[in-house]
Amino acid sequence: MSEAGLSTAAEMAAPPVAALPPEPGALRAFWRRFSRRRGALAGLVVVVLLGILALGAAWIAPFDPTATDWGAVRAAPTLTHLFGTDEVGRDVLSRIVYGTRASLGAGLTSVALAVALGLPLGMLAGYAGGVIDGAIMRLTDALLAIPFLILAIALAAFLGPSLTNAMVAIGLSATSIFVRLTRAQVQAAAAEDFVEAARAVGNPPWRIALHHILPNIVPAILVQATLTIAAAIIAEASLSFLGLGQQPPEPSWGSMLNTAKNFLDQAPWMAIWPGLSIFLAVLAFNLVGDGLRDALDPRERR
Repeated sequence: MSEAGLSTAAEMAAPPVAALPPEPGALRAFWRRFSRRRGALAGLVVVVLLGILALGAAWIAPFDPTATDWGAVRAAPTLTHLFGTDEVGRDVLSRIVYGTRASLGAGLTSVALAVALGLPLGMLAGYAGGVIDGAIMRLTDALLAIPFLILAIALAAFLGPSLTNAMVAIGLSATSIFVRLTRAQVQAAAAEDFVEAARAVGNPPWRIALHHILPNIVPAILVQATLTIAAAIIAEASLSFLGLGQQPPEPSWGSMLNTAKNFLDQAPWMAIWPGLSIFLAVLAFNLVGDGLRDALDPRERR
């Protein structure tokens, strides 16, 4: 997802609503709204399947993903090797299964880091205002001026090639998105009547921020986080493709594509399966994010 796409998603996130006691069957009502979107349900199924692959890779993968077989170099798909083998005889299916760990791990970890940094900074900027708001937002604007992927590549190159450093680089690059979104949501929520009422009865600022504003901005953050996971998966694949992410011989969809580009004529299956995996994972998280945005929209709560 491009920087423009991420900014657009932030602007389209659900607006805050007044804090109300949980209604009976609220979760059931949310699921009913979410399940109306067939695309979102299909995306959720794919996400769950990817999670199962990542967690159960050791039991699901038919071969050791790093084991070589010099008698089956670049072998076409067969009943033994359903997705074929790569340039040194490693089973492509097993590497795809284990590569799910790198992609999902990078997506979830980097977005968790971005939320952990961006949420408190955005709340501080939006609620404190003044000089603090100005300082945080000028730094955020400076980071947003750099394209997301370019910033991630620069940070990963500075930190050094490894999957951990790639996740840190992606998380830091996405932080500014959550700072801006959180600030906007906090400012909108702070103008609501229920916040004014909480302030009028003498609640301290920290209590208002944590107990009245934060719960009402969680839906927007959740939607943006889901969409950003898709962007983080693309970023991890790009960094691994460039040699800045998961290091060989450990499997990663991006590094598999990097190797496959040299054998497109002789063994196209080496590129088809990791490319299709990236496509399905990114599409699934985008569909789930769109479904969450619609299901959490206050105008749909009926």
